[in-house]
Amino acid sequence: MDFHVLKDSVYSTPAFVLDEIEVTRVLEILADLRTQCGCKILYSIKALPFSGVMDMAKAFVDGFSVSSLFEARLANEMIQQGLAGQGNIHLTTPGIRRDELDELSLLCSHISFNSFTQYQRYSEAAQAKSSIGLRVNPKLSFLHDDRFDPCREHSKLGVDIKQLCRTIRLDQIQGLHIHNVFSATDFSPLIKTVEKLQQHLGIGLAELEWLNLGGGYLFGQIEDYRPFVELVNKLTHDFGLEVYIEPGKAVVGRAGYLVATVLDSFVSDGETIVILDTSVNHNPEVFEYQRQPELHEHEPEGQYAAILAGCTCLAGDVFGKYRFKEPLQVGDKVVFKNVGAYSLIKANRFNGYNLPDIYLSNSLRVKKVKHYDYQDYRRQWLAD
Repeated sequence: MDFHVLKDSVYSTPAFVLDEIEVTRVLEILADLRTQCGCKILYSIKALPFSGVMDMAKAFVDGFSVSSLFEARLANEMIQQGLAGQGNIHLTTPGIRRDELDELSLLCSHISFNSFTQYQRYSEAAQAKSSIGLRVNPKLSFLHDDRFDPCREHSKLGVDIKQLCRTIRLDQIQGLHIHNVFSATDFSPLIKTVEKLQQHLGIGLAELEWLNLGGGYLFGQIEDYRPFVELVNKLTHDFGLEVYIEPGKAVVGRAGYLVATVLDSFVSDGETIVILDTSVNHNPEVFEYQRQPELHEHEPEGQYAAILAGCTCLAGDVFGKYRFKEPLQVGDKVVFKNVGAYSLIKANRFNGYNLPDIYLSNSLRVKKVKHYDYQDYRRQWLAD
């Protein structure tokens, strides 16, 4: 991304800018992996269900991964507008509702039930139209933060692999879904997870039609893809499985930027406070996980330090302390990097501050593609 374009372009802030070149780069990597080993690619839209991304993905993916009825509806709309692949829609969620099941079954080509109880309750009604599977908890953790770990103690995500082996014959379902990592930059967790599946299920894997390896791997940041290709080829050769992956953050994480303008600057208890026209409510994981986002302007050895804070009345609406070559002035722009995933989808209008405008950027231009206004805010809060 050319940061001069980001900061010098004439557009309103706060702005969420999506780099089309970076999105396409990762999609091309994924498409090349599909060519090498035959795996099916699903874009996991929970990371960013923006139509601009889904439009770009169409030429590279075989469908979409969804977690709710609204996501399934949106994925289906995008598929109806033309998709190069088969138009698969894979659903897994802990919370399927009976009153939504019929429509979900019509929309989704594959449904992986999260628990045995939901499988027993709903599989008969769903299997006439969808390929039925189960999400498995392989009881294999690679994360030190329980907030991200699907295999944490008392996990709500998936059927315990030991219980799976005791409770069901694999020929009663068509597939399995696994997902037990977050932001992995090599494939060793995936190899160990599949090894554990094989230890427990053995040749029974051949009873299945498909295996969804989930998401959580940052394909655009991994250098050696040979372990992945070899793994998929082995699963296909040994068990006849159709293998799916569903990257989300991998596609958009590094492609998103949040651009803000300085509204005010003052000193509080000896520290310079800089108020921006955005807030952590436009990137909620900053507050949820007390995570300091990367800032393009940050200079570790910079002479001037400032705490960047949002414009809401929440005391904890703070991005963190950064250093700069020069003091920030009212009207200056700053750019938070690598915020493409799980930011805009979680964003809210706390205090009535508007959501960021959305822009698409490439080497030639920055183009506004979405603006929210007062009527959007008003519709949200007026009674029907």
